[in-house]
Amino acid sequence: MTDTLNAVRNVLIETLELHHRPEDLREETVLFGSLPELDSFGVVSLVASLEERFDITVDDDEFGAEIFETVGTLTGFVNSKLAAA
Repeated sequence: MTDTLNAVRNVLIETLELHHRPEDLREETVLFGSLPELDSFGVVSLVASLEERFDITVDDDEFGAEIFETVGTLTGFVNSKLAAA
């Protein structure tokens, strides 16, 4: 999970143009509701970046606010997509 976690951190920082270091984003770091950059446009951009980075497909009905709750929940979702591939 560490490799995926690090990659998710980097995608978050790059896509949302966050002023964080990767190590600042821990698994328990709250995303949705905490980062103003993660608005509806940010979610769409983030999903597109995750799909590209991990070569996964995220269907519209697969993602909701719970996936973007924390860095850990987002990483868990990516891991589940990778395991299903």
